[in-house]
Amino acid sequence: MTEPADAPRTPQPRRRSRDQAARRARLARDKATGPSRARAAPPPVVTGVLLARRASKSYSDLVALAPLDLAVAPGERVALVGHNGSGKSTFLRLAAGLLELTSGAIEVAGYPVGAPEARAALSFVPDNPVLYDDLSVREHLAYIASLHGVDASEEQLNELIAAIGLADRADDLPARFSRGLRQKAALAVGLVRPFQVLLVDEPFVGLDVPGREALLRLLDEAHAAGAAIVVATHEPSYVERVDRCLALRDGRLIHDGPTTPDEVVRLVGDQAYAPGA
Repeated sequence: MTEPADAPRTPQPRRRSRDQAARRARLARDKATGPSRARAAPPPVVTGVLLARRASKSYSDLVALAPLDLAVAPGERVALVGHNGSGKSTFLRLAAGLLELTSGAIEVAGYPVGAPEARAALSFVPDNPVLYDDLSVREHLAYIASLHGVDASEEQLNELIAAIGLADRADDLPARFSRGLRQKAALAVGLVRPFQVLLVDEPFVGLDVPGREALLRLLDEAHAAGAAIVVATHEPSYVERVDRCLALRDGRLIHDGPTTPDEVVRLVGDQAYAPGA
């Protein structure tokens, strides 16, 4: 029999909300397995102008650099120390894009190493600099500055040449220079261009006392301008200036933090202040 349209309807039981259902399910699960654990916090976001994430380099069975995690902040000064063959030059060359990673990744200014943007943000001065045989010191600086879009005046170039201690050799060919003078020329070339990251491999080797003092002043100026600086050296006068020291041994990072020249001796041993170390 059809119920009249105006007859009162029988109340229906209210449906449980989704929240109630979820709560009951959670209580039942906890009763069976115990209270659920809180979710682990996500790992912190690592930032820096120079980043290495499990970066490694191997040659067959030889591990030149074990997986390395590293973050260097803008404006940070870092000393990279270790005995000969510890992996210092390997890391610097990987970061400069001159060696291919075996595994992991390196970023410079947020870009993968080797990308044009990464290369533009990084200046690398190797321990055995390669310079043009037919260009004078002044011509080297003018050429490199032009390549990187720097409109450097002759006066600015002369100031840099004088600051590095090559004023009387500005028009000479670096091919005829001693190692110390070639190192000075290479440093001037590395500093004449813009950069956010400066990597330098053993710059104090072969420099006389005035040359070392001049280099320290130029590194101080780069730091004051906001660049991150990583220098492979055991030079005490530089180690005393840094915010942080990285020590490598047999391709593995064994120290990351503040240090002193005496601590470097402990970390590196007899090679700490040996010539060429």
